[in-house]
Amino acid sequence: MSVNTSPRLISVQLVGLDEDLGATSSDVIRVLADRVAATGRAAEGSVLAEDAIKREASVGTGVPGGIAIPHARSASVSEPTLAFSRLARKVSFGAPDGDADIVFMIAVPEGADKDHLTVLSTLARALIRDDFTAALRAAATPQDIVDLVDREVSGEVSEAGIGKASRASSPTPPEGDTAEGDAAEGDTAEGDTAGRRKIIVGVTACPTGIAHTYMAADALVAAAQRAGAEMHVETQGSSQVEPLDPALIARADAVVFAVDVDVRDRGRFAGKPLVSGPVKRGVDEPDKMIAEALRAADDPNAARVQGGATATETTTKNEHFGQALKRWLLTGVSYMIPFVAGGGLLIALGFLLAGYGIALAHGDSGQNNAVYTLTNYTLLNLPPEGLAYYLGAAAFQIGGISLGFLVAALAGYIAYAMADRPGIAPGFVAGSIAVFMNAGFLGGLVGGLIAGAAAYWIGRIPVWRWLRGLMPVVIIPLFASIIASGLLLLVLGGPIAWVMTQLTAWLNSLSGASAILLGIILGLMMAFDLGGPVNKVAYAFAVAGLGAGSATNVVPFEIMAAVMAAGMVPPLALALASTVLYRKGFTKPERENGKAAWLLGASFISEGAIPFAAADPLRVIPASMVGAAVTGAISMAAGVTSRAPHGGIFVFFAIGDVGMFIVAILAGTVVSALVLVGLKKWVRRAPAASDAAVSETAGDRVAVAV
Repeated sequence: MSVNTSPRLISVQLVGLDEDLGATSSDVIRVLADRVAATGRAAEGSVLAEDAIKREASVGTGVPGGIAIPHARSASVSEPTLAFSRLARKVSFGAPDGDADIVFMIAVPEGADKDHLTVLSTLARALIRDDFTAALRAAATPQDIVDLVDREVSGEVSEAGIGKASRASSPTPPEGDTAEGDAAEGDTAEGDTAGRRKIIVGVTACPTGIAHTYMAADALVAAAQRAGAEMHVETQGSSQVEPLDPALIARADAVVFAVDVDVRDRGRFAGKPLVSGPVKRGVDEPDKMIAEALRAADDPNAARVQGGATATETTTKNEHFGQALKRWLLTGVSYMIPFVAGGGLLIALGFLLAGYGIALAHGDSGQNNAVYTLTNYTLLNLPPEGLAYYLGAAAFQIGGISLGFLVAALAGYIAYAMADRPGIAPGFVAGSIAVFMNAGFLGGLVGGLIAGAAAYWIGRIPVWRWLRGLMPVVIIPLFASIIASGLLLLVLGGPIAWVMTQLTAWLNSLSGASAILLGIILGLMMAFDLGGPVNKVAYAFAVAGLGAGSATNVVPFEIMAAVMAAGMVPPLALALASTVLYRKGFTKPERENGKAAWLLGASFISEGAIPFAAADPLRVIPASMVGAAVTGAISMAAGVTSRAPHGGIFVFFAIGDVGMFIVAILAGTVVSALVLVGLKKWVRRAPAASDAAVSETAGDRVAVAV
């Protein structure tokens, strides 16, 4: 199908030459977004700009050679569009070799068809070619730019896919070096590879699947050519995915994953030496990745793709231990939170329907009232207290069982982050042993780390080929469980349980100034990074203690209330500042976000503050921390309790002294809002520094906020 689509993608009205669009990437993006809107291809330029800026904050779109490709899928865009600027003043888009003077903005509607996405990916790939970028810099008129794009993307759309292009640009194997020939000779990665060119297969993928996916693929293919190797890439982008031939994968000496999302059907590559990293590294450092892959192909101890795994492999050789540890722990906490949120809300619902007595012991039966009720009554034979009580008992029991998975899920998914799927079983077992030993949350952390390390190192042991299939499903889980659970049960569990006992006793002793200080610390942590590691540590600390709370030990409930109230402050404060107190100090998109932040804050979804913090972190975050600290202090001083781990004001029925809970939130919200207004009025923002801060911190903030 021959399609000449460039007139629909770009026009002279969308092109600017030798212009100064501002000092930051956000400035440039806003001008180009308004340019798209002026042609009628986007309903609101501001909405498109914010979508592209948010994408830019997660990973910079600058690539080597002075090129930038900001891009976004946006509901505001009505048809796929390109906007172009050749900058007179270069601007940083995060490329490793310096600022950009050539900027192509790609705007794609949410439901763009595959033909257009294929054409856009073709253009993105062309931008790593020196001849094409040289022509862009030499163009004399906007029409010259349009003609260049027209020539590049016109022709057979079906031939633009990278699946075909990558093989076309791969070195042609020497005569006789074919899949069939090698299969006949037994020349696989495990067999004799002497005398033939190394074969590398790979996958590239990015969240939007428009630009970096295809640019990384072409860059890796070119780097393999320079290294004398043969490279074949499967691009899992927005265009049609053409899977690699299984016979080709079988012959490969190594695998390269340059991805920011999960690799589809990852198990196809099981057992192959692996080099992995983010997709942008495939664009910025393709030669290094290929060199690492060639070394891994000859290293029997190299990291290998685990069989059947589906999670993205993010560990890279240049990731230091601190970064890796943070990633492992955050993965565990992220997977733990659904158990906690669902279970905690069900327990709160049980209290609403049946009262707090549902958790108390029933006579001398050894059971609590919920278990006794469910054991002795049914829907056809209701207890004397009635239907609501019976349903409350069911909700309380389901919630309690869900919360019972907290430590096991934490340990299991820490191990999963370290060793992929083979780490899950030993991690869950180690977490369960931690519960058995009363080692609690801390025991789960230690058990998960030991299980993950054991599974990882066992998986690196060279074994016979016939045994490899058993490694991820039998050998690794078995021996990693023995090592991790054995150490907890026989050596570490007792000391960790003692530490947890002492910590619990200390918390129970808190009163007066000590409790207020704890509330301040928890508030500061909740607002510090809005869903990042510090926020999650405070939240995990609170929910881990809920199980120890009781009628005679309310301190865990007080900590949970302080954490939840403090976490509600940032979005509520930003809503107040942007929609009521100081509207002119915020952009129109920020004011729109402020309207939504009212509900998000009331629901204890700190994510509502992220758009503001990403755009202006040096003023928004300190202001949020001040107000959250005030809220935490008031909540702890007043002895407010929460038996629900989530839900904000909507779980008022699970809040003890809901009046002071609201007072604490209102006080913190007003303080934060006033501090922010003051900072915006009297503390001048340095644009370049702010943008740099956004790019450095945004990665931690895209995690789910609590």
